Amino acid sequence: MKKALIVWGGWDGHEPQQVAEIFANILKNHQFNVEVSDTLDAFADGAKLKNLDLIVPVWTMGQISQEYVNNVSEAVQGGTGLAGCHGGMCDAFRNNVDWQFMTGGQWVAHPGNDGVKYAVEIKQSTSPLVQGIEDFVVESEQYYLHVDPAVEVLATTRFPVADGPHRFNKAVDMPVVWTKRWGQGRVYYNSLGHHADIVELPIVKELMTRGLLWAAEGKAVADGNADSAANLYTGMADSQVD
Repeated sequence: MKKALIVWGGWDGHEPQQVAEIFANILKNHQFNVEVSDTLDAFADGAKLKNLDLIVPVWTMGQISQEYVNNVSEAVQGGTGLAGCHGGMCDAFRNNVDWQFMTGGQWVAHPGNDGVKYAVEIKQSTSPLVQGIEDFVVESEQYYLHVDPAVEVLATTRFPVADGPHRFNKAVDMPVVWTKRWGQGRVYYNSLGHHADIVELPIVKELMTRGLLWAAEGKAVADGNADSAANLYTGMADSQVD
């Protein structure tokens, strides 16, 4: 049975406890042994983290010790997966560049704030993470991020939509969903998820489910003990999510 750790907290506006519960239920439904913690001290035991298959941070605008970041980073480098969404992963610790390097990006703005209606465009590729999923529209915060150019972008959104000083630049396609590698570990991020109701949207929940499962396979793949990652999604892509 795979083991996952979900750590939630930080700014309450992102409903971290509710989002953590959604992720926990997804993983339990896929036969994970899930530990849920509301303290960053869950990152204190580096040896324990290395024995996990997946770490899911749900923590916005916090302060974290360098020791804890190092523990997470070393675990991911060894094959433990890292997956999360919205500010819970890429606006977690604004003062820690090591965290940002590992996760692949950092939030900097959401022009128009909550309630912006915008399109999410899927980058069709051979990745099973987006197979069978079409472009969709969501009404929420539209995240503008500073993004690592090394990530593999799986979905984007076009800026500008809301007014602001950024609109005087050319239009840009901002990553919404991406993956990257950190050592042997798999990293998955989705910028959607301002509130729990957005995470519960069927198409967002499907994307997150695929990302969580994909990230959790990193250690097994590195050890040569897993089937092709595509096998994880058998049946998922056969029914398109609207």
